[in-house]
Amino acid sequence: MHAETQNSPEQAATARRRAAMAVLAASETAAIGARLDTLAPPAFTLLREPEQGLVMLRGRIGGDGSAFNVGEATVSRAAVRLASGEVGFGYTLGRDRTKAKLIALCDALLQSADYSAAVETEVIAPLQTEVEAARAEKAARTAATKVDFYTLVRGEG
Repeated sequence: MHAETQNSPEQAATARRRAAMAVLAASETAAIGARLDTLAPPAFTLLREPEQGLVMLRGRIGGDGSAFNVGEATVSRAAVRLASGEVGFGYTLGRDRTKAKLIALCDALLQSADYSAAVETEVIAPLQTEVEAARAEKAARTAATKVDFYTLVRGEG
């Protein structure tokens, strides 16, 4: 049996968590909090108080050149543990400590057998719809400013 088939449930769970984290990172703090409040999440303890830090952004010219430092970005992070033992981690760009804590709580709840389905349907799915709508609106506004340039080929005469 290949390692791929042995790890497929674990890989699926990891992919699901990644997708959820992407949605949560792109969502507004108030929207995440409002959605979580409808679930009445269980008590949790903070393993890592929400804190801010910097990460170095790296880039490559042409995608395959030598790596270089582009600059730094501010990030906030937090870690929580549910009473049932699940540990969740939350990271977000910027200085929003509350958002990092809410993301960590959602991550822990996604790993909980009791809350996973509810978090996906009541929190992640509606937020994903909002994020996609915001992206579509931004794309439409951007497309409205598009200018098409064309070149008129002159015939030889």
